[in-house]
Amino acid sequence: MKYLDEFSDPDLARALLDQIHEATTGQWALMEVCGGQTHSIIRHGIDQLLPDGIEMIHGPGCPVCVTPLAVIDKALEIARRPEVIFCSFGDMLRVPGSRDDLFTIKSQGGDVRVVYSPLDALRIAQDEPEREVVFFGIGFETTAPANAMAVHQARRLGVGNFSLLVSHVLVPPAIEAIMESPSCRVQGFLAAGHVCSVMGTSEYPPLAQRYQVPIVVTGFEPLDLLEGIRRTVVQLEEGRHEVENAYPRAVPAEGNPAAKAMLEDVFEVTDRTWRGIGEIPRSGWRLSPRYADFDAERRFSVEGIDTAESAICRSGEVLQGLIKPPQCEAFGRECTPRNPLGATMVSSEGACAAYYAYRRLDLVEAG
Repeated sequence: MKYLDEFSDPDLARALLDQIHEATTGQWALMEVCGGQTHSIIRHGIDQLLPDGIEMIHGPGCPVCVTPLAVIDKALEIARRPEVIFCSFGDMLRVPGSRDDLFTIKSQGGDVRVVYSPLDALRIAQDEPEREVVFFGIGFETTAPANAMAVHQARRLGVGNFSLLVSHVLVPPAIEAIMESPSCRVQGFLAAGHVCSVMGTSEYPPLAQRYQVPIVVTGFEPLDLLEGIRRTVVQLEEGRHEVENAYPRAVPAEGNPAAKAMLEDVFEVTDRTWRGIGEIPRSGWRLSPRYADFDAERRFSVEGIDTAESAICRSGEVLQGLIKPPQCEAFGRECTPRNPLGATMVSSEGACAAYYAYRRLDLVEAG
C-alpha cells in the first residue's frame, strides 16, 4: 500500500474482521498502549465490530494524561514568574493542575507560548537573551529525541537562558506495572508503533516471556489496528506469547540508532510518578548530570507544591484500564472538554475525550 486512504479500505477491513471472527473462540482482553490508537479504535468503531469475545482495554498511553499533577503544578508556578517565557505544545495548556491551568496563567499575564517544536523555544531563548525560556518536555519515547536535541543544541551554542521541565515516561516499565497489578485482566498488548520506531522492539521479548502475553507492534490506521488485533488473537488462540512487528513500514527492529544515541547522551533513567497510577520504578527519564544546568526544576527551585486532585474524577481508573470513561459518574456531566476535571478529558489523546467526541450521546444518555 502506498497511500493513507488505502489503510481505511472497507473491503480490506471486512476481510480482516472476518478473519478475527473466524479465529476467535475464547474470551480475550487486549490493551492498546497508545492514546492515538485509542482514538482510532473509538472513532472508527473498531471495538464495536469485534467478536463479543474480544474486549479492548484502553491503557495509559496518553502522555499528557499521565504527566503527574505535581509536575503540572510546578509548570504553573514557573510560568507565573515575570522573568519566564514558558513554552509548551498546545495540548498541555488546558490540562488542569490543582487549581489552575496554563491558559489561566496566560490570562493573568503570564508569558505562555504555544510552540510546535522544542527548537522553536530554543530560538526564542536566542532572540530574547534577557528572559528565561522554559520548554515543557513531556511524553513517551516518541517526543524525547527532539527534546534531547534542543538541550544538546542549547549546550553546544551556549544558550544559558534555556531550560527544560522534564516529565518523560517509558512504555516497557508501564507494561510491567500493569501486568504486576492484582487487578490486571490484560492478556495481550498492542504496542505503539511510533515508540518502537525510536526504540526498536528489543525491550519487549523479555516482557512477553515473563508475563506470557503476546505483544504486537502496530500502527494507527484502521487496517493497522485490525491486523494487530488479528495477530494478537491468533497467538492467544494458539497459546503463543511472542513479539510481532505488524508495522514494518515504520518500525525497524533496531529502532533509530541516532535518536537512541542522543537520548543516551542527554537523559538518564529515573523513577517516575504517573498521574492516576503512582510511582513506577525506572519508568522515566531526567536530564543527565552533564545537562543538569538546563533542568528547569532545579533552576527555579520549585518546592512546597501541594497537589489536590478532583474528588469526583476517576481518570486514574481509566488510565489503568479498570473502567471505561462512561463508567465515571462525572463523565459528560460535570466533566466535559470545556470543563475538564482530568487530563483524560482535555487531552487530544485521552480516552475520555475520545468517548466524548465519538460516542457520548448513546453511552451517557443510555445511562
